[in-house]
Amino acid sequence: MSSNSKKDALTLGGAVAMGTGVMIGAGIFALTGQVAELAGTWFPLAFLLAGIVAAFSSYSYIKVCNKYPSSGGIAMILKKAYGPNTITGASALLMYFSMVINESLVARTFATYTLQAIDIPGKKTLLVPALGVGLLVFAFFVNLMSNKFIQKFSYVMAFVKVGGLGLLAIGGLWVSGLSFDGLSVSPQDTGPLSFMGAIALGILAFKGFTTITNSGGDLKDAEKNVGRAIVISLGICLVVYLLTCFAVAGNLSIGEIVKAKNFVLAEAARPAFGDWGVWITVAFAIAATVSGVIASAFAVSRMLAMLTNMGIVPHSHFGMPGDIQKHTLVYTIVLAMILTVLFDLSSIASLGAIFYIVMDIVIHWGVLKHLRKDVNASPSILITAIILDLLALSALIWVKIQSDMKVIWASIIGFIIIFAGEKLFLTYTNPEKQKEKL
Repeated sequence: MSSNSKKDALTLGGAVAMGTGVMIGAGIFALTGQVAELAGTWFPLAFLLAGIVAAFSSYSYIKVCNKYPSSGGIAMILKKAYGPNTITGASALLMYFSMVINESLVARTFATYTLQAIDIPGKKTLLVPALGVGLLVFAFFVNLMSNKFIQKFSYVMAFVKVGGLGLLAIGGLWVSGLSFDGLSVSPQDTGPLSFMGAIALGILAFKGFTTITNSGGDLKDAEKNVGRAIVISLGICLVVYLLTCFAVAGNLSIGEIVKAKNFVLAEAARPAFGDWGVWITVAFAIAATVSGVIASAFAVSRMLAMLTNMGIVPHSHFGMPGDIQKHTLVYTIVLAMILTVLFDLSSIASLGAIFYIVMDIVIHWGVLKHLRKDVNASPSILITAIILDLLALSALIWVKIQSDMKVIWASIIGFIIIFAGEKLFLTYTNPEKQKEKL
């Protein structure tokens, strides 16, 4: 348990709020259009299947965290499965980088929705990364405030996001008269590989449930409530996502959805509610993404600090004052800024999905091979989770090979740097000291 943890400080409701708060944000605001671009008129089904994949994926996390609740989260699971080695360190870093990538995804989503309320012809291409970077700077300064304030703010915003998005979706469905122009029972605009790639992107909208695994040291009755919180959070998000998808499909054709893929919820509000609907959606998107970046920066910097304290990653103060978590906050924000400037929304989402799904497969394999009997896990469910992940990952990689090799090269370089760097670090530091920390 972390030194900052306080047993029984978090209730089941608080854990659910935390999980849904992380999931609902860029997951639906940015990914609806990205998923629709690949899945065509079957995009609500892609989100449904992504939720099912996430449910299978959650099984490993629930089984291990129910028996070994701690604030170690994914790093704890990897350590118990593989021990203090390169696989543990590199896989934990894959999760870290996928979370940083998600920050940049949220930052660019904030920018694209904000610009729907600002008429600046010809300048939006430059303003998207600029506004995204500005949000990350703001999140940095907010995260210098007390942890208690950040956590309370995140909980409040979780309820606002779930309630607001749900009301917008129900209103959109009501106005559409349940006529879904954006859907078709036999779409001709997608293939099986593209559809599977869409599911892989959709998984990103649910991966926030892993945040709950970090709360075991704080959660009341953690042996039962970690699993309950994950299941409830996934269920709430799936319902909200499907309502949103059908509301979008009821007000826009698939061509209009793809054209406005980076700000599709705002565009869907226009035929339903007029300009007022656009303004309300934009305001809601800004609130959701700002709170999402703040919460993500808090969680990601804590994770990196934990990995540093465990001896998994190197650390340098670079002359900065303050504790390790303040330093990891700086590293996290700077890295997210670089990604925000270099990659567009589609590339960021795909890169994050690749890193996350690979890490997810490593988790399932570790539980299957090393922890199955200890945590009483079903091998058939674990194998199913691995197969589903492999199918989605393979399809996404094939789609990106055809359309965006930049993502593939960035992934390859990232994997080489992470695994080779971790191997060198663990080899050339004191192995016994590392084992003590792990």
